[in-house]
Amino acid sequence: MQKDNPNFAVKLSFAVLMMSLSSCLANDANAQGANQQTINSKDALESELEELLENQVSAWNDGNLEKFMDTYWKSPKLTFSSGGKTNFGWQATLDNYKKAYPTPEKMGKLHFDKLLVSRIEASSALVLGNWHLRLADGQERDGNFSLVIRKFGEHWKIIHDHSSELQKPTK
Repeated sequence: MQKDNPNFAVKLSFAVLMMSLSSCLANDANAQGANQQTINSKDALESELEELLENQVSAWNDGNLEKFMDTYWKSPKLTFSSGGKTNFGWQATLDNYKKAYPTPEKMGKLHFDKLLVSRIEASSALVLGNWHLRLADGQERDGNFSLVIRKFGEHWKIIHDHSSELQKPTK
């Protein structure tokens, strides 16, 4: 009988070991493929959201608040938090910008840096970053922001903006 043959037991053990090893290698290859897909999709997400913010900065620096607001969700459910208050709605956000920056000269030049993009789920992301505003009168304002961005169809829109200004120490 084959089962009593010591060579049979060695061959059977070797076959089981090889099957286990090939299964592990296949699982590892699948995991590596999934990880690479996640990395690639994160890179694509970062690129898309960086482009969205570049468009926003460009519109601001052109003095065009309406185009700047194209990056926001045009909804009464949009939220914007700043200065310890939260305002609701796209129109209210635009109105507040117009009040604070009534002319292109008053808007100054905007720059974002230190962007950190994190996917929340397939159609939403969190973006952290710093903003820098250089005004015509030489004043410099700086701060940070956190944005919740959601994809609607083919377009990403900011659904929540929390911006804070860095308080410079008084002399």
